[in-house]
Amino acid sequence: MDNEFYKPRIVDSEIKLKLELSKAVCIQGPKACGKTWAAEHQAASEIKLGDATDNFANRRITMMDNSFALKGERPHLIDEWQEIPALWDVVRSEVDKVPEKGQFILTGSSTPVQKGIMHSGTGRISLLTMRPMSLYESGESSGKISLASLFKGNISEVVQAENPGIEKLAYYIVRGGWPSAVDLPYEHAYSFSADYVAGLIQEDIPRVAQSIDLLKMHRFMRSLARNESTTASKKVLMRDMNGEITDETVNSYLQILSRLFLLSPQQPFSPAVRSSLRLKQMEKRHFTDPSIAAALLGMRQDHLIKDLQTFGFLFESLVERDLAVYAVASGCRLMHYQDYKNNEIDAVVEAPDGSWGAVEIKLGAGEIDYAAKTLLKADKAMREASGKGASFLAVVCGLASYGYCREDGVNVIPVTALGV
Repeated sequence: MDNEFYKPRIVDSEIKLKLELSKAVCIQGPKACGKTWAAEHQAASEIKLGDATDNFANRRITMMDNSFALKGERPHLIDEWQEIPALWDVVRSEVDKVPEKGQFILTGSSTPVQKGIMHSGTGRISLLTMRPMSLYESGESSGKISLASLFKGNISEVVQAENPGIEKLAYYIVRGGWPSAVDLPYEHAYSFSADYVAGLIQEDIPRVAQSIDLLKMHRFMRSLARNESTTASKKVLMRDMNGEITDETVNSYLQILSRLFLLSPQQPFSPAVRSSLRLKQMEKRHFTDPSIAAALLGMRQDHLIKDLQTFGFLFESLVERDLAVYAVASGCRLMHYQDYKNNEIDAVVEAPDGSWGAVEIKLGAGEIDYAAKTLLKADKAMREASGKGASFLAVVCGLASYGYCREDGVNVIPVTALGV
């Protein structure tokens, strides 16, 4: 379905490929990240189960007759399929009737409870997770320095980029990567994010967890926001709640937020695949978009600018959101590094062949020297421990105008030049 306002997404090519290889594709991700538009861009027909027209007629009819949702030219889109979990099995059974690939596209912004799904879709329904827009997708990064190219060698010549300035950078964080918010005026960015979070609390979370204490969940989410881009333990989160929740409740709350695709944690990395670091170290906690954390903390753009420490953590979240988009598109994983000798790396991009690149994330250009030393120190420690060093070292900077490779081999990348 053509749409003149559609902004191409990096995931478009992956959706197309999966349609060519699988009988059905399920696009999952947080509400409002652009799943429906991306699916419509490649679908020949659709049914929207969340459409309120005629008192949710599509949903009511499909509940009485599941086959109603299957009618239409293929690839046929079933939007918000999780509203009727039985459709998973219906689609699974339907695609077995004919050998053709690319019969259905399913989209969903939450994972239904397992008891509503009788069979696995393995071999029939291919899963794909979609994230909010990166700065490259929203047109605010030129993408001149691609993540994939760094694995092939350092930046060979100086790349000029737009220095967004601190106000615009704060706007990018507070507005987030939501397609419907991309063109919002500066003064409306926070209102959109605040409304998004209010919708999560008042509508989405109660829908997937009907008996939950919403006040406690809201406070728990604020604790996660306070600890955004850190390896905060469950004990820290419980302490923030004054001991009002147990370890079991923390697990339950994290599971609920994960079912809504609101969390995007970074797993710990070590060059040695069997290293205990990959198991013992903490994951780094992130909301799937920095705007969620900003809204939960009540941080408008002007508040961020006055609180540079929080600004730094949320900027790191923004860059790691973008790195995750670019990494997945290249078949890589986004991780982080932390050893027992106080060596840390903000982001590690691990390629399918086991090679990896290390990235430090800094708000201002004045922090680049320190970040470079951190990278070189950590890389040296890993080379000595495992004999395997990084394929590239890079500092992604928020307030920089040029991308280049330093004499010590560390690449400097403006966030407005980073791409896939």
